[in-house]
Amino acid sequence: MDFELSQEQKLIRDTARAFAREHLEPVAARLDREGDRSAFLANLKSLAQLGFMGLNVPDGCGGAGAGVVAFALAITEIARACASTAVTVSVTNMVNEVILAVGSEEQKSRYLPLLCSGEYSAGAFALTEAAAGSDPSAMTTRAVRDQDGWLLNGSKVFITSAPYAGVFVVWAVTDPAAPKGKGISCFLVEAGTPGLIVGKEEHKTGQRGSATNEVLFQDCRIPEAALMGKLNDGFRVAVGELAGGRIGIAALALGVGLAAMNYATAYAAERVQFGQKIAAFEGVQWKIADAYTELEAARLLTLSAAARKEQGKPYAKQASMAKMFASEAANRACYSAVQILGGYGYLQDFPVERYARDARVTTIYEGTNEIQRVIVAREILKAFGSD
Repeated sequence: MDFELSQEQKLIRDTARAFAREHLEPVAARLDREGDRSAFLANLKSLAQLGFMGLNVPDGCGGAGAGVVAFALAITEIARACASTAVTVSVTNMVNEVILAVGSEEQKSRYLPLLCSGEYSAGAFALTEAAAGSDPSAMTTRAVRDQDGWLLNGSKVFITSAPYAGVFVVWAVTDPAAPKGKGISCFLVEAGTPGLIVGKEEHKTGQRGSATNEVLFQDCRIPEAALMGKLNDGFRVAVGELAGGRIGIAALALGVGLAAMNYATAYAAERVQFGQKIAAFEGVQWKIADAYTELEAARLLTLSAAARKEQGKPYAKQASMAKMFASEAANRACYSAVQILGGYGYLQDFPVERYARDARVTTIYEGTNEIQRVIVAREILKAFGSD
């Protein structure tokens, strides 16, 4: 078993790390407290120009063609500086992969270059609804076919990048008489299409630099060619892409956890109490040892899932394991970091309270960790012949 990264993977990791330190870290706190959409979008454009918006998209389609492992490495480095930027990059890569997987040649040639180049600031993944979160097959957004194409009606919630996305991948019911989950299709809807309304922006606990909005479809007219993949096959596509997205969230959580513990460990090596550095106290040492051990385990789980996906092997179970473990390890690491800083860890003058807020949602989105446990258990039980 070879754990060594290729030269290309190291280059991508190091490039992401250098960019994050120089451009993302200096503005992350301001994005969190005040918001600065222009600075945020400028950094997304620069990341696109470096190839980070299409890491798993072939060169011929405008992407970097670097693979899933490189994607995971890059997201970790970006998240160490700014989780808001990392989630935007991760979701845009997801949108690219949906188009790459089931889009027509016309759809690929039109939208992939726009997303990969940064001409579109981001892509949006419009699946979740108010009453269809952990169970997306319960969605009620409808797409009705007529002689002019499709008419979309319904609403989606928690849509990352909605105000500045250039294109939305939208799931809607196309056969309401079909069994649950069997009558759903997938569409591409361009920003600015009449009837596509970006609703209120949510006020979140963390990852405040990225926008999360409700999206409404009110008699939204889209052409026949907006359908992606086969009619009524959209739910299968969504499930597959969510599995890949969990690798991105695992990598993001890992980056936030590492940032928190790196800051806290450096602080412990300098902070003096009772006449000595607090890093000399066993209680602090145990927090450091436990957090870094768990984060290293998270790293290996994440890269294992990424490698399996890159090699074309089944990876859904591994992706769920990685997302579940990494997100929970990151949350524990962030709270350990706050505890090591003591009262200072609770102040906005120090970044660890932001890391703790940014990490919290990683146990929720791309499928709650309760759902991840169901997926993992189901896959394990298959091997024991259980239904």
